[in-house]
Amino acid sequence: MASLPIARAAISTLKNPFDVETVCASDDLAAHLDELQLDLGEGPCWMALSTRAPVLVPDVQHTWNPAWPSLHTAIAECGIRSVFAFPLIIGSLEIGAVDLYVDAPHPFTSSDVARASALADIAALTVLNQALDRQPTEEGDATQDSPYSRREVHQATGMVMAQMKVGPDDALLLIRARAFAEGRSVRDIASQIIDRQISFPL
Repeated sequence: MASLPIARAAISTLKNPFDVETVCASDDLAAHLDELQLDLGEGPCWMALSTRAPVLVPDVQHTWNPAWPSLHTAIAECGIRSVFAFPLIIGSLEIGAVDLYVDAPHPFTSSDVARASALADIAALTVLNQALDRQPTEEGDATQDSPYSRREVHQATGMVMAQMKVGPDDALLLIRARAFAEGRSVRDIASQIIDRQISFPL
C-alpha cells in the first residue's frame, strides 16, 4: 500500500474453481466491506471482474452507481470516500479482484492506475500459486481455512439446493434475500441453515 495513495485494501476470489471469499485484508474495515460485496453479490469488485477493467470511484459521496445501490450506502456510512477495484486475471482465467479504499475523496492518476494494475497482476499470480500449493488433509479439506473462509456459505447453499430443488445460483439468492430481509450477514444465516434452525421452504 505504501506505493499507492490508499488507506486499506482487500483481495477476494470470485469465480470457479476458486471459492467466493476474501483472501486477505489490510484491516477489519476492509474485510467488512469486502464481505458486504460478497453477501450482496454487487459492488466494484464484481464489476471490475465482469468488465475485466479497473473501476474507479474517486468520490463515493457524490458518485451514485445504480449497479450497487445497497453497497454504495454502506461504504459511505463507513467513512470511505474513494474506492478503486482492479480485476485479478491471468489470460482467460478470471480469479477475483482487489479493492482499494481511501478515507478522503482522492482521484487516481494514470500512474496510480498503472501501478495498481501491475500490483493486481502480481496478486493474481500469488493467489493462483497459493491455491495450487494448498494441500488437502486426510479428510480431503484444505489444510487450513483462511480467517475469511465462507465454507459454511457453500455448505448452506448445498442444503438449500436440496431442500428447494434449485441450482446453486438460486439457492444462494434465497440465502442472500433472507440475510438482507433480516439485516444480517450471509454467514450468519448460513450457520443457522447448517444448524437446521432455518430451513427452506419457509
